[in-house]
Amino acid sequence: MSASVAVYRNIYTEDRFKQAYGSDDSTSGSLRLRDKLAGRCRCSRQTCLHLLRERVPIFNWLPRYRLKKWILGDTIGGLTVGILHIPQGMAFALLTSVAPIFGLYTSFFPVVLYMFFGTGRHVSTGTFAVVSLMTGSVVEQLVPTPLEMNSSSSEAADFEAQRIGVASAVALLSGIIMLCMFGLQLGFLSTYLSEPIVKAFTSAAAFHVTISQLQSMLGLRLPRHTGSFSLFKTLASVMENLPHTNMAELLISLVCLAVLVPVKEINMRYRQRLRTPIPVEILTVIIATGVAYASSLDSTYNIEIVGHIPAGFPGPRMPALHTFPDIAGDTVAITFVGYAVSVSLAMIYADKHGYSIHPNQELLAHGISNTVSSFFTCFPSSATLATTNILESAGGYTQLSGLFTSLVVLVVLLLIGPLFYFLPKAVLACINVTSLRQMFLQFQELPELWRISRIDFMVWVVTWLSVVVLNVDLGLAIGVVFSMMTVICRTQRAGCSVLGRASNTEIYRPLENHSKCYEVPGVKILTYNGPIYYGNRSFFREEMSRLLGLTPERIRSREKARKALEKREREAIVSTVERAIANTSFSSENEFFKSETSESDVQAVLIDCSSVTFVDVAGARLFTQMCTECQKVGVYVYLANCNESVLKILTSSGLMTYMNPQHIFVTVHDAVMYIQQQKEKPPENTTTVWV
Repeated sequence: MSASVAVYRNIYTEDRFKQAYGSDDSTSGSLRLRDKLAGRCRCSRQTCLHLLRERVPIFNWLPRYRLKKWILGDTIGGLTVGILHIPQGMAFALLTSVAPIFGLYTSFFPVVLYMFFGTGRHVSTGTFAVVSLMTGSVVEQLVPTPLEMNSSSSEAADFEAQRIGVASAVALLSGIIMLCMFGLQLGFLSTYLSEPIVKAFTSAAAFHVTISQLQSMLGLRLPRHTGSFSLFKTLASVMENLPHTNMAELLISLVCLAVLVPVKEINMRYRQRLRTPIPVEILTVIIATGVAYASSLDSTYNIEIVGHIPAGFPGPRMPALHTFPDIAGDTVAITFVGYAVSVSLAMIYADKHGYSIHPNQELLAHGISNTVSSFFTCFPSSATLATTNILESAGGYTQLSGLFTSLVVLVVLLLIGPLFYFLPKAVLACINVTSLRQMFLQFQELPELWRISRIDFMVWVVTWLSVVVLNVDLGLAIGVVFSMMTVICRTQRAGCSVLGRASNTEIYRPLENHSKCYEVPGVKILTYNGPIYYGNRSFFREEMSRLLGLTPERIRSREKARKALEKREREAIVSTVERAIANTSFSSENEFFKSETSESDVQAVLIDCSSVTFVDVAGARLFTQMCTECQKVGVYVYLANCNESVLKILTSSGLMTYMNPQHIFVTVHDAVMYIQQQKEKPPENTTTVWV
């Protein structure tokens, strides 16, 4: 049995509804503003504690930490991620074109700082392949690799110092940008990197990472290409030098891939059954280091090894501040990519586990992490896909897992680091390539994306092609611009529909999709599904004129007929003929004008503004022009469902000079009922013409 609804109430215009249910905005608004300013400026112990908990979240969640319930999961998750950070940190340092030890530093300092300032409970920060690749491009541009250099000379040490100085400067500038964005509360800017853009960008960047690691996997000593078409340049260089492949390093790479790929697949498929994933990366590093040391592979087969890794804690060092003008443009792109990936990951796991993160606080957390760590020879960091996924799968609950992660890395820095002297760089290259598995698998989502939204599919494809063909930063910019252009085009070509009424209801729907709805006789109800602004005002005008038939010829003919009628009325009034004759003349003129129209002609236009999100000055002037044109043909204009901002702009622009304020209604049905009541009223002394 279906339920029915019956509502009996008065017809409400906007003015009448505001008088009945509105509030005095002028006084309450000023009071609210004064209260807010007073609240912001008030200083008390409670306010200071609230600010401290808000800006340093560890003071908020640590006192409420459930030791018995969470400590085991945080310990296991943190230790697991810490073990993974060691090989990945060294591997991603190669992407950044710096020594592996600096990857270990970047796996330590940002983790500790994010534990204090971050709001993502399951976020694991540190080295990230895409950010490392973008930073490496900047380093290669400013400090290119010389073709001949003795690795044991002081020249090599100066060369490494210059490179890490540039990478640290990128981290420092990135942190400063994030802190400035936090001060301006610009956390919302990450939303301009939509999900299709981020996924296409990371997937395309994975190709850049893979191609860049081919030379290390094949044992080729080639310069790194940067700029547009760098992927194809690198690939061509590798193909050209294939005859010079070091067979020992190729064999090492094949063996490592044969071990890493299947074990990672097992970790992924059986992650629900495995308490912790198999630490295949660190096991591969340990075994490869032992084999290389026992067999003297570096001297016998001339394979490239990691070399000296200093033990101990790094001392503070000033980044290369003089490079700021040269790295500013690239650093902006690195900042946005790192922040967008970090916030996206934090939001995914926050939604999954039922808590919230604060984008602006994330800006502060990553800004402080990059700024402080840059003084300890670290390159830019962000949240990482692989370690975040492993942390959540291993049972991590809170940010305290970062403490155990940093302890593992600290032990390696202080004690174990020098033991990796004989680690082949080909092993780190294989770890880099296999860590991109999740990024390559994003291609599987394309069929579903095509089915859901072909526009988002095009954004994905354009971004991916731009990043692969051109470059990482330029491709990202093209993807963002193209995505914004699709939004602009959709607002420019928003649909304009004629609404019809469902029988015996107050429901109005587009006629093209609801054939059983009917048009209200004499009333054309129109709706526009988008904002009305300078970019689409001409399209909106064309659509409205087409649906109403407001051609210039019709406007001129109707205006000419109206002027002729007014002239005859004046002649009838000033005539010296008897009153009865004058009345008869007036009646005949009225009937003459009515004969020009039929019952099916439009007598009133009702615009449903429920989907109009905003109107600018150009759109408001267009409304005025339309009212004037409709009046010339004797058609009255009514508005319904206007939101407060739209109504305020229309009123401020002077629309009420050309339109009766009582013709603006709360709902479409209110307006229709009013129009029908006006048609049914008996004629009075004044003349009303319905066309």
